[in-house]
Amino acid sequence: MSTPEPSPTFSGFPPGALSFYAELEDVNSRDWWLAHKDVYERDVREPMLALLDALEDEFGAAKLFRPNRDVRFSADKSPYKTHQGALVGAGTVQAYYVQVSADGLRAGGGFRAEGPARTARFRAAVDAPASGLALEAVLASLRDQDFDLFGEQVRTTPRGYAADHPRIETLQHKELMVVRDFGAPAWLSTGRTLTEVRDAWRAVRPLNAWLEEHVGADA
Repeated sequence: MSTPEPSPTFSGFPPGALSFYAELEDVNSRDWWLAHKDVYERDVREPMLALLDALEDEFGAAKLFRPNRDVRFSADKSPYKTHQGALVGAGTVQAYYVQVSADGLRAGGGFRAEGPARTARFRAAVDAPASGLALEAVLASLRDQDFDLFGEQVRTTPRGYAADHPRIETLQHKELMVVRDFGAPAWLSTGRTLTEVRDAWRAVRPLNAWLEEHVGADA
């Protein structure tokens, strides 16, 4: 019986990962991709898999997103994504995310609204004083740690809530994600990247714990 080969040790994303995506943004075609697929495998996919493997014991198994775009319903027919993303907790109400692109490294977490019931539970918890104030404290802490808030929002007041609600900006969210953009520091090509992503995901934990408690899984 053969012994499985050990997983590669993560040592950072080489500069070739960023230049790969910078060139892809200019020439997003199947021919270009096939001619540079070895660069993608060596400088993007393999380091990302090694990073995820190093984080799995603490955060769980991750889903590596496909590099191909779904262009069936898009006016933009570019065949390939200009970033490589991965997600821990796909399909759940709380998740951790990491991405590399021409702009560098991004990490964060939160939840996507996969139906109106999830958004309704989220808004009810934001509306309730105790849970709503607890969330605002978590979000304030994340902002202080250089995270930005993302997620689809309505421009008007959500139905059933007052326009002068003290947490109206959060209530406008249908989904809520936080992201820290690191850019492309010199340490991106070193093992320090693992520490930075781990620390970012740990910082997101209180948000994900709040989501797990107050939004929960879909029935």
